[in-house]
Amino acid sequence: MLYHLLYQWHEQFIGLNVLRYITFRTFGALFTAMIIYFLFGKAMIRYMARKQLWQTVRDDGPVTHMDKRGTPTMGGILLLISVFISTLLWTRFDQLFVIVGLALMFCFGAIGFLDDYRKVILRDAKGLRARFKFPLQLVFAIIVSLVLFDGIGLNRELSLPFVKTFSPDLGWWYYPFAVIVIVGASNAVNLTDGLDGLVSVPSIVAFFAFGVLAYIAGHARIASYLVVPVVPGSGELTVLCGAIVGACIGFLWYNAHPASIFMGDVGSLPIGAVLGYVAIVTKNELLLLLIGGIFVLETVSVITQVVSFKLTGKRIFKMAPLHHHFELKGWAESKVIVRFWIIAFILAIVSLTTLKLR
Repeated sequence: MLYHLLYQWHEQFIGLNVLRYITFRTFGALFTAMIIYFLFGKAMIRYMARKQLWQTVRDDGPVTHMDKRGTPTMGGILLLISVFISTLLWTRFDQLFVIVGLALMFCFGAIGFLDDYRKVILRDAKGLRARFKFPLQLVFAIIVSLVLFDGIGLNRELSLPFVKTFSPDLGWWYYPFAVIVIVGASNAVNLTDGLDGLVSVPSIVAFFAFGVLAYIAGHARIASYLVVPVVPGSGELTVLCGAIVGACIGFLWYNAHPASIFMGDVGSLPIGAVLGYVAIVTKNELLLLLIGGIFVLETVSVITQVVSFKLTGKRIFKMAPLHHHFELKGWAESKVIVRFWIIAFILAIVSLTTLKLR
């Protein structure tokens, strides 16, 4: 919005030239989202506590989690508001990738809100049933895939890390592949959201890394030099990534151990969906497995736990997702969180080094 309103006067006011630069607008979106959460976070916590919108704690979870009863939840609402406002202020509306990304975030946020509404307000511990939740995710992911490939015209070649000359054309197979990436990433982030601050920092790190990748993909000269796919217009997604980073930092201020508020599905589901979406647009779907390694590990732990129990009657982990396993092994919650953060940082650094290894 600011670009369209003010840049037209850049010849009269030379300082407005900075609005041309994606990097400047990205940091503007980051600080705007962060400040919005800082300013209104405490008021939201008081409101949620007054309305008794408290976190639902599993009875079969670690005993230490009983202390979390009475902690307000659905902090993801303010996170989404922060992202929407800051992105709309700092992005360019003539780039459809950002508009589609915001629409996807809104749709998955609505699914998460319905889930939290049933858990927190209707006191239904099971929330939105999987037979409704999963099909809704599939429908929105399919619509976005159709818009990307048939509407915007995103190519259907799969980029392979470390491989320069081979990019297989998946054809119509790219549609289900994209749906799996979006829905899988959404649920992976949701599964990780189980400890104070655990999902925030890996999300910050992942979106920072994808912000760099989006900027490179949208910059023809840099992308050609690094031998990565050029996706015209994708650079504007850097602004969206910056807004999410800023909102997550603001949320982390109140979610740091011991948490004053939890994110809820209304925040974790859309964050994961947008993460998968940015990976698709920038042609880094396979690199998402590395950048979002923490989310992948958490998801794999749940899948292997379920499969093992159904096939053998035995559990591989003391409890799934993986962070609960380490808690039950005697690790302090803060130790689990910080070590997972360290792993997230390492994986992000390793993923960005692949740019020079292709």
